[in-house]
Amino acid sequence: YSWIHLANTLCFCLLQMDANDCHDPPKYWTIHGLWPDRAEDCNRTWHFNVTEIKDLLSDMRHYWPDVLHSSLNRTQFWKHEWDKHGTCAATLEVLNSQKKYFGKALELYQHIDLNGCLLKAGIKPSSSYYKMTAIKEALTRFYGVTPKIQCIPPEEGEKAQTIGQIEFCFTKELQLVNCVALEGESNPMHAHLKLGTSELSVCNDTLPTYYPSEVQ
Repeated sequence: YSWIHLANTLCFCLLQMDANDCHDPPKYWTIHGLWPDRAEDCNRTWHFNVTEIKDLLSDMRHYWPDVLHSSLNRTQFWKHEWDKHGTCAATLEVLNSQKKYFGKALELYQHIDLNGCLLKAGIKPSSSYYKMTAIKEALTRFYGVTPKIQCIPPEEGEKAQTIGQIEFCFTKELQLVNCVALEGESNPMHAHLKLGTSELSVCNDTLPTYYPSEVQ
């Protein structure tokens, strides 16, 4: 099974009904988290310490921003991700410190370059709709693997879903692999991102897909 998931989020401020909760939302794909698939060895007593990642802070603020907290440091999001996922991922030597965990997530994010890939494929924020199959095919062609694309389902009376998150899967050796959900599998660890009042779910191939550019 794939061991590590890197989730790229289209800043959920762009997708929320109440944009007042947001502070300077970026208009590019940012990191949501780096998650182990199944981890039982989590050390919940290993507390987040921002001084351990002080060398990464300028990249963290840019590529892994916390847009929902207005404090100057905005470290609450990173603390949450470390407590919930980093302390479990640390069973792998390449991720076994806070600096390694956050540093490797940044490295994988920049290696994948989702923003650049979508642009090269001609997929950019637009007021018209995309076909989900076209987005999937472009990503698979570019990366050679199938990522997991998640959307906000249409609101009542609407026809289009809204793209929200693109997840890439890796082996323990951090090689890209297809993201394949097992039959009937549901992983609550990965269902904790709410956009406004909507839960993200795997995108529907047949629905028109909206890729938003501005705060609604």
